[in-house]
Amino acid sequence: MQTPREPSMEDILASIKRVIAEEKELRAAIPPSQPDLNEVDEEDVLELDSSMATSEPQPEAEPLDLGPPLLDDEAASETAASLAQLSTVAATAPPVVAANPLEEMLKDMLRPVLKQWLDEHLPRIVDEHVKREISRITGKPL
Repeated sequence: MQTPREPSMEDILASIKRVIAEEKELRAAIPPSQPDLNEVDEEDVLELDSSMATSEPQPEAEPLDLGPPLLDDEAASETAASLAQLSTVAATAPPVVAANPLEEMLKDMLRPVLKQWLDEHLPRIVDEHVKREISRITGKPL
């Protein structure tokens, strides 16, 4: 059974940067009170036509209240600078050296034996487990 992959430092840094960027985008996106006529697409025109056909006035969209910022600009800048520095160091770090030459030699020797055993036994083991699971789900023996 394979264990789930641990997130790398780059994955974690990218995730943190994405959260900070998304929050900045949300704060920068202030809904305009009147649409710019140069930026209207066909769907907007169709919606406008259908809303004009009804005599009821359409309510204006209320601005989104995000509350106070998650991070101060200064803290966000310092954090981004630190994360960028860590990302640079992590990218230039040398690769991890192989643990032990004896261990590598044993792995190389065991690989063909393990492959042969898996080729002979794995299909039968998987088939038995699949049949057992199907029987459990359906309630019918196979």
